[in-house]
Order: sequence, then C-alpha cells, then structure tokens
Amino acid sequence: MMNKNGRFGIHGGQYIPETLMNAIIELEEAYNYYKNDSEFNRELTKLFNEYAGRPSNLYYAEKMSKDLGGAKIYLKREDLNHTCSHKIINVLGQSLLAKKMGKTRLIAETGAGQHGVATATAAALFGMECVVFMGKEDTVRQALNVYRMRLLGAEVIPVESGTATLKDAVSEAMREWTSRIDDTHYCLGSVMGPHPFPTIVRDFQAVISKEIKEQMMEKEGRLPDAVIACVGGGSNAIGSFYHFIDDESVRLIGCEAAGRGIDTFETAATVNTGRLGIFHGMKSYFCQDKYGQIAPVYSISAGLDYPGVGPEHAYLHDIGRAEYVPVTDEEAVCAFEYLSKTEGIIPAIESAHAVAYAIKEAPKMDKDKILVITISGRGDKDCAAIARYRGEDIYE
Repeated sequence: MMNKNGRFGIHGGQYIPETLMNAIIELEEAYNYYKNDSEFNRELTKLFNEYAGRPSNLYYAEKMSKDLGGAKIYLKREDLNHTCSHKIINVLGQSLLAKKMGKTRLIAETGAGQHGVATATAAALFGMECVVFMGKEDTVRQALNVYRMRLLGAEVIPVESGTATLKDAVSEAMREWTSRIDDTHYCLGSVMGPHPFPTIVRDFQAVISKEIKEQMMEKEGRLPDAVIACVGGGSNAIGSFYHFIDDESVRLIGCEAAGRGIDTFETAATVNTGRLGIFHGMKSYFCQDKYGQIAPVYSISAGLDYPGVGPEHAYLHDIGRAEYVPVTDEEAVCAFEYLSKTEGIIPAIESAHAVAYAIKEAPKMDKDKILVITISGRGDKDCAAIARYRGEDIYE
C-alpha cells in the first residue's frame, strides 16, 4: 500500500520546512523501533484494555435493523471509550511513544474538541505539559470540551487566523512545533500531515477493524458486507477499514460532510469536490478556490470541518477500493435524532453522518446482508449545537 517514501500512490510525502525535518526523522526512527518492541506493545495493550476500555462493543442494533427493513445493522461503539471517542486510541499510542522518546510536552490541534480532550487526558496520565490549539469558532461551538481540556490541566489557545476552525488550528500547532522541537511532541489527531503521521495514526486506530473482524466472526461467523464511517481527515474511517482492505467482498464507505450541499461553497466534502494539492505537509485532495488556494469549508460538525483528506483515503478512492459519499447537515441532524430515539444511543454529529448514509443504504440491502457503522464518538458535546440548529437555545 505505502512505499518507503511515505506515499500512498501519488499521495502523502513530506512537504515540510527544513526546521521540522530533524523532528520528523527522529519520530519515524523511534516509531519504527517501538512498533515492534514487545515491551512497548505490552504497555500499550494494557492502556487500551485497562484505561481506555477496549475492546469496544460491537452492538446489534435490532430496532434500527427492523425499522429500516433491510440489512442487519451492527454499531461499533467507539463512543464507549474513555473520553467518549476513538481519539484516545491514537493519543495513548503517540503519548507512550513521546514518553519513550524523552519528550515532556504534548501539543495538539482539535476541531470538535475530542482529540484535544484525549490529548489532555493522556498528558495528565503521563505527567506531561499539554497545549491544545483550537479554532476560535470551534471554542464557541464546543465550549464544554474547552472546559474539559482546561479541567484536565491543558492550556487551550484559541486560534483567530483564517476561518478560525480546524485547518487553522493544525497550522498553528505545526508552527509551535517548529519553535520547540527538543521537549515537544506534536500529537497529530488524524491520518494526515507529513509522513510518518498518516501511518502512525492509522496503525494505532487499526485496532478498530481488527476488533470488528474478530467480533463479527464470533457473532455471525462471517465478514460484514459493508463498513461505514464518517471521514474528515479520516482516522476513525481508516481504523475501521484497514483490516478489510484486502477483503474485496466488504464495501468500505466513507461519509464526508457535505454541509449545505456539494453544489454550494458551504461544504467540506473533499473527495467529492476537491482537487489534488499540497497542504499541511502532504499531497492529497483539498477543497480549493479557482486560484488553487485552500478554500474555506463548512460543516455543522467541527470535527469534519477540514478542507483535506488523509493520503491513504485519497489513494483508496483513486483505486476504487473505498467509496466516499457526501452527507448534508440536515441528513446528519436527522440521523442524530433518529439513532437517539430508536436505539437510545446519542452519536457524535460526526458519526451521525455515517448513520445517515446507513439509513439510506440498509433498506436497499437484503435481510441476510450485514452492515457495520462505526459510532466514532458520543453526542453529548453536540446537543447544544443541534438544539440551536433546530431553533432552540438550551442555555437561555
């Protein structure tokens, strides 16, 4: 899949300033050593099992399956992880790696706040300093998560440049890393950025598909027919897809944030509307204006509000192995409400994009087919925003 230069087909690479090259080389060498180290893997497995609460449940959504009247639907419950999303998996892996490398300070970017909360949590656990960069716009949308990060001891820095959202938080975190390499590890939250980040994050998140495969064989004695996950940068999706890539019978479906529609400028559906470009240290698909500048993007979901997609997703799209479909705000909000009322599970608005597509797709499938939806996070953080979307201010 990936060649030795950190490329997935034409995507990926290391488009970074010279000042970051030593840090990237140090990180790659350390990762290549520790990923095969039995002591490192023993510690990480213990953290996953005893701290994060893995393996996460694969839950048969019986009411939803019967209501939609098609495929049998299972939910991969990443919302049940400690800190309420899949983000903790990658963060525990990177934080343990940073500790082994002798780093004492973690920095991170965050959109919906879940990666920031996970990084602040790991920093508290490992006794490390923590600074999180978050777009000013997102600090308003996700005020609860800002409080949680500060409660955990992290410094949260609102970023006011650009559109004051996730892409600007990434830019600021990279800038900060350049100025303080010696004691700092940049805990990047998705399968994006310069090599080796897309590979490191994917390898840690791949536990999701490893578990789905094992749990599905145990429950059904066979593989699912489709796996559906939401895609921003794409960490929960690549984690859900990875161990199925060679299983051609399994459809892999990534759900992008279409915002107000892919025929508008208010969208974040990169694969559906973007073009090849270079940004944040990688070559991939990005939403761009007619001059090739990174375009402002929009989604009700702060976590999917990013103008690019990870290079491995771009490659899976190019070779036709995975499908990337757009889901609008309205569809996601309806799915958010539907799953809450039907199964008593309030999904993150990011995850609701995957639920929305499953609601359309499941009825078209035969009853003997099996669909897995990754519920990448819990929706408590989104309740105020969804209430506002429906015209109600719950904090009045």
